[in-house]
Amino acid sequence: MNASRHEPVALSVPDLTEALDFFTRRLGFRLEMIMPADAPRLALLAGQGLRVRLEAATTVPPAATDAWQTGRAGMEYRDLIPGRLAGAFIASQIRIRAGGEVPDYVHYHKIRFQMIFCKAGWVRVVYEDQGPPFILEAGDCVLQPPGIRHRVLEASPGLEVIEIGAPAVHETWVDHVLTLPTGQTLPERLFDGQRFVRHRASAAQWTPWRLDGFAARDTGIAAATGGLADVRIVRAPRELAATLPAHTGEFLFFFVLRGELRLDARRLNADDCCVIPAGAAIELRASDGLEFLEVGLPARWPAR
Repeated sequence: MNASRHEPVALSVPDLTEALDFFTRRLGFRLEMIMPADAPRLALLAGQGLRVRLEAATTVPPAATDAWQTGRAGMEYRDLIPGRLAGAFIASQIRIRAGGEVPDYVHYHKIRFQMIFCKAGWVRVVYEDQGPPFILEAGDCVLQPPGIRHRVLEASPGLEVIEIGAPAVHETWVDHVLTLPTGQTLPERLFDGQRFVRHRASAAQWTPWRLDGFAARDTGIAAATGGLADVRIVRAPRELAATLPAHTGEFLFFFVLRGELRLDARRLNADDCCVIPAGAAIELRASDGLEFLEVGLPARWPAR
């Protein structure tokens, strides 16, 4: 009997983590889908000729900024955008404190845009048709195109990454068939119109940013997404002051990696972040050695 042909049996459970453990470990069911990744409250499972939909009995609101919570595969998440722009975007700081092997599985996301920036430590990952597993080190980042199968294998103690995705709530599906690595390296393969990107800080070049005196590393994500999004690491080689022109995009996000960034009267230090609203110019002041992650959608804003 093919369980996938049956409508799932819906069950409301007080604790999704405990219910998942019972169905998978005790009853031999397999996880098919889970969402959201940062605070799972819905899961689909298959086994014993049945499909089961588990849903947490209580809806957990998004965590407040600076609050850490356990998400998918035991990773800890900190929500960086309160309200998540009405569900349009999510920015998460994710950490694995102990390090070692990660209890992950081959999976993919139904998502419009998703990127991962390694902030501290390292993580070993593998992606569909992108060669053997590799190490993502501090300063590196990847673009995860929609639907690309991947898996987190191992992490250093104290790993921290920044993950930006759209929309905020999206499905994570398990692939029980595909084995990674696939034995192929197809860097030009398109996944829903986007190419995989692995940006390595050690091999990157710094070029002028859009404000005088600043430099930036272009990650290649703008080209790989056909202009959907742009991701850069920006730095100030000395104290600088400038006016950041008003933008007309749907999303502009800064995460401070080191140093101090002042935006009008607001002061941001390392691990602070903000969403820059559209339509208003901002006075920007940078400390010597400032470095921050910039994520913008679209990659180039229409002329005003």
